[in-house]
Amino acid sequence: MKPFKKSLLAAAALAVTVAAVPFAGTAAAADHEVKMLNRGAAGMMVFEPAYLEVAPGDTVTFVPTDPSHNAESLPGMTPAGAEPFKGKMNQPVTVTFEQEGVYGYKCLPHLALGMVGVVVVGDPGANLDEAAEAKLPGKAKTVMADLLAQAEAQLAEAK
Repeated sequence: MKPFKKSLLAAAALAVTVAAVPFAGTAAAADHEVKMLNRGAAGMMVFEPAYLEVAPGDTVTFVPTDPSHNAESLPGMTPAGAEPFKGKMNQPVTVTFEQEGVYGYKCLPHLALGMVGVVVVGDPGANLDEAAEAKLPGKAKTVMADLLAQAEAQLAEAK
């Protein structure tokens, strides 16, 4: 092959490689779904799954399978540097989780009934202690304690 054709092929191969690099991280990202239900395996007014482990860069779509639900961040339960989220009533909301840590969330109308959940992104140790100190009403406090115990178990298992 002539030297000019070889360098042209090498330049083309380099261009394809450089163009693919921005997509390398997104190709591995996964999409997850959490359903908002009036009745689920764990009882009434629940998220399924209520506890979800994901990798940084993954997305989670909160789907109002039954009416009168939303999903939004709980104050004090978002890792430093992460943006809180708030979905509209009866509308799905998709969140990309970038920062490692524990993200607590709720259904605003059903918070006191215990409709809360946790997404753990990578290492839960980033903000697990702070998340455990968040104040929650009624049954939400008990449900969240159980969910955070799962995150603690994950952290202990990793050590």
